[in-house]
Amino acid sequence: MNKMFTAVATLQLVEAGTLALDDTVGKHLPDYPNEDVASKVTVRHLLTHTGGTGDIFGPEFELNRLTLREHSDYVNLYGSRGLSYEPGTRFEYSNYGYVLLGALIEAVSGASYYDYVRDGVFEPAGMTSTDSLPESDDVPNRAVGYMRSGEAWVPNTDTLPWRGTAAGGGYSTVADLMRFAQALDSGTLISKATLAEATRQQQDQYGYGFIVGQQPAPNYGHGGGAPGMNGDLRVFPQLGYIVVILSNQDPPAASSLADFFTRRMPDQ
Repeated sequence: MNKMFTAVATLQLVEAGTLALDDTVGKHLPDYPNEDVASKVTVRHLLTHTGGTGDIFGPEFELNRLTLREHSDYVNLYGSRGLSYEPGTRFEYSNYGYVLLGALIEAVSGASYYDYVRDGVFEPAGMTSTDSLPESDDVPNRAVGYMRSGEAWVPNTDTLPWRGTAAGGGYSTVADLMRFAQALDSGTLISKATLAEATRQQQDQYGYGFIVGQQPAPNYGHGGGAPGMNGDLRVFPQLGYIVVILSNQDPPAASSLADFFTRRMPDQ
């Protein structure tokens, strides 16, 4: 669900003129290791999961889980990897693509990704309980995730990254995500014109960092899940409803409940 915050931060920089949707990765990360990625993949591709940049999860992540501490660490680990397809030709969900957006935000803003979203997204929206601080930091009331192991529920501690990234893994509350949705709707974070473009279907029911739906009425938001955690935000602007579900259990604990409410929404 951090992808929504990353997309908003990216679009703020686009509105400010310091970044453009058709800028390539290499324009702002001139030392990026893979030439194809650097020269062919654009900000627009990254936002819409059409860049062919692949995922971050797998054996390499498991081996380096606790040493991947900054976005630059992910780039150092995965940056030499080539494209999985020609950018712009299809949709393929890419967590690494959003890590790259985090690196781009850092490059053009001069701030860390975490400081930028804290100052540019969370604070203006009044989100006081949302962040991606390391697991080693003492965060009051941060929930423990529980995943199913046979017949038992066990903590998800040994699956967690060092901290959340621009691709996901942060923490929040229902109230903060409600404030985020309200700040988007009011034009506090990005202009209403930019929000309309971000929540318009760009590729395979995906906008710029938002999943876009039409049933039972136009809606946008994002879900997220991993062992021991699941969340979903869905905004129905025409109906005036916001659905926020968070769970510290395996998927689809939250998304199933979001589906339950969505199916019972009025269609107008």
